[in-house]
Amino acid sequence: MTATVPRPTPTAPVPRAVRPAARRGPLRWLREHVVVIAAALALTYMLLPNVIVVLFSFNDPAGRFNYTWQGFSLDAWLAPCAPRGLCDALGLSLRIALATTVLSTVLGTLAAFAMARHRYRGRATTNLLVFLPMATPEVVMGSSLLTLFVGLQVPLGSTTIFIAHVMFSVSFVIVTVKARLAGLDPKLEQAAMDLYANERQTFVRVTLPLVAPGIVAASLLAFALSFDDYIITNFTSSATSVTFPMYVFGAASRGTSV
Repeated sequence: MTATVPRPTPTAPVPRAVRPAARRGPLRWLREHVVVIAAALALTYMLLPNVIVVLFSFNDPAGRFNYTWQGFSLDAWLAPCAPRGLCDALGLSLRIALATTVLSTVLGTLAAFAMARHRYRGRATTNLLVFLPMATPEVVMGSSLLTLFVGLQVPLGSTTIFIAHVMFSVSFVIVTVKARLAGLDPKLEQAAMDLYANERQTFVRVTLPLVAPGIVAASLLAFALSFDDYIITNFTSSATSVTFPMYVFGAASRGTSV
């Protein structure tokens, strides 16, 4: 005869005391939003000069300079081409920037595809040469280009400005498009080829749409760099080819002439 040992009845666990929700103090809120606050302060610091420029465009300056607030006026907006040479300089900068954007985007995109998709001898040297214009000071590049044009007896003007802008813009385009290509998943192109797409169809329908945001970003960067450049343009321009940054620098130094 065997004795049966009764099993212990399971007891329900005793619930722990529910702690009251911790109060959100100011330090905790600051820790959670420090990144947003830092980004807002950085954007405010960067955009503050633009706000000042827009504000003083409604000023009524008493003289050739626009440094102190005199009163509200719409004269600058009603007659934007009143200062002599302003619209000519703006048009020249826009034409050079657009031409630079087109040529540097085409050349830079082709070079980025070649450098990212192919293995060849001298690839490391090519990467170094691409980064060289980005790391070279603009004074050095501008003086070097001036020496080159003078040595080749090329007359300075809008053509030399265009050549110089393409020379340094192409490097930024290559780096931007290469970064987009580096993040592209090769399995997407392989899947397209598995679905009987040839190389041309894969490039047009898969690769190019995926790389298009990088190409657009590179073209906008090239346009901004070309339109904004002053130092290299000052070395490679003539007395008759005055771009908008050069006009602004002259107006800030000597005042606007009406």
